[in-house]
Amino acid sequence: MNVTLEQAQTIIAAAQAKAVEINTKMNIAVVDSGTNLVAFAHMDDAWLGSIDISQKKARTARYFNMPTGEIGKLSQPGGPLYNIEHSNGGLISFPGGVLVKNGNGDIIGAVGVSGDSVENDHIVAQAGADAVS
Repeated sequence: MNVTLEQAQTIIAAAQAKAVEINTKMNIAVVDSGTNLVAFAHMDDAWLGSIDISQKKARTARYFNMPTGEIGKLSQPGGPLYNIEHSNGGLISFPGGVLVKNGNGDIIGAVGVSGDSVENDHIVAQAGADAVS
């Protein structure tokens, strides 16, 4: 199962609304279960460097079926996934990428957000993902 374009647009809209609510500018990427980009939004004046990061966060979450912040915990020196961020053409191992699940709990994609603190990135990503679960 894959996130549909309509669901991806719902995710983007919810994430943008949360970003506005917390007064920040974000780049928001939604990928399907195969990590293909389905939808993307670059809010006015959001950091250009975060475009790539948001997409990598979404892909990283889906590659390993966990939030990117959890991968970050496992990838610290001495951890079981140390240096994993160098695999797969570059991963992002800090918060802001979360899975998107349907009402049955099936993974249908992921959303990645970048443009502010990793805490705010995660909050905005989660708001997007929650809009379709």
